Amino acid sequence: MTPNDLLMEGVELMLIGIGCVYLFLTLLVYAIRGMSVLIARFAPEPHPVASAPSPRPQTTATADVSPDLIAAIQAAIHQHRNKRG
Repeated sequence: MTPNDLLMEGVELMLIGIGCVYLFLTLLVYAIRGMSVLIARFAPEPHPVASAPSPRPQTTATADVSPDLIAAIQAAIHQHRNKRG
């Protein structure tokens, strides 16, 4: 075989391989779409049942915090904001 014949055979095999892969992927896309349609038709998603909201206990955030701690936190925030500019 001449080098030209080998090159043409390689190109032919490459094109056949690319064609097979393209055909397989196209069939796979259509199969997935078909399964999606079938699942949507025969097994629809159940609608969630809304439950009653749970009552939240009403507590104040500052009930357990001492005034000294609040002042220290405010001073730290003020100092941080002054450093940032």
